[in-house]
Amino acid sequence: MGIEVNGNTIETNENGYLNNLDDWDKDVAAAIAREEGIEMAERHWDVVNYLRNEYVDNNANQPNNRAMVKELGKMWGEKISTKTLFDLFPGTPSKQAGKVAGLPESMRKGGY
Repeated sequence: MGIEVNGNTIETNENGYLNNLDDWDKDVAAAIAREEGIEMAERHWDVVNYLRNEYVDNNANQPNNRAMVKELGKMWGEKISTKTLFDLFPGTPSKQAGKVAGLPESMRKGGY
């Protein structure tokens, strides 16, 4: 399987997650987001960049929704809820945003 980005085919698994973390860039992220029905705005990119930084710089950490609420609330300087994340990424934020971020598919159950 794969997605077409700028005339290239980027390989994905059967669920649409990138096979290779190094294939990711903003164009790839935007293409995955479009397939997910998401139009990327500033806060979407904040979430994606946060998840990529956690994965790359923190021993392949893939935060769950609860951890995302806590850390993104600090980043944005406001109290947020899981609803805030679901408004951005309605298909389970930690997993759907992780897909857009080019991270491997998380096999954990639920968001907590």
